[in-house]
Amino acid sequence: MARDEINAFLGSGTVYTGDLSFEGAVRIDGTFSGNITSEGTLIVGQGANVKGSLRVGALVASGSIEGEVVVSGKAVLHKSATLQGKLATKLLVMEEGAMLDGDLCMKNLDKREDAMITNHDWAPQKESLQ
Repeated sequence: MARDEINAFLGSGTVYTGDLSFEGAVRIDGTFSGNITSEGTLIVGQGANVKGSLRVGALVASGSIEGEVVVSGKAVLHKSATLQGKLATKLLVMEEGAMLDGDLCMKNLDKREDAMITNHDWAPQKESLQ
């Protein structure tokens, strides 16, 4: 599969509720509610509404996302994107006009910290120096 090839597409007008795991890239232009888990790329198109827990390798968003989002690589929020909730990512690119309403944690997440976020211990802190 080519790097930019989308191997699944939920078009405008579709409504999906449940869990989604995938390899490669998936584009959502409709409404999704549930959990998304992948080491691949999630593309949230303009006009899309995604609600739930997202754990992906890369995120490219132009639509609306609500929930807890963990991106192990790069998250891109285009100018029409809105993200309400919590975002943990190694690298964030936000265009002017993109909206982020919530908590942001930017760091290179190791496996232990990634697991802590999954278990709802949000934004793990380094041990304090005493």
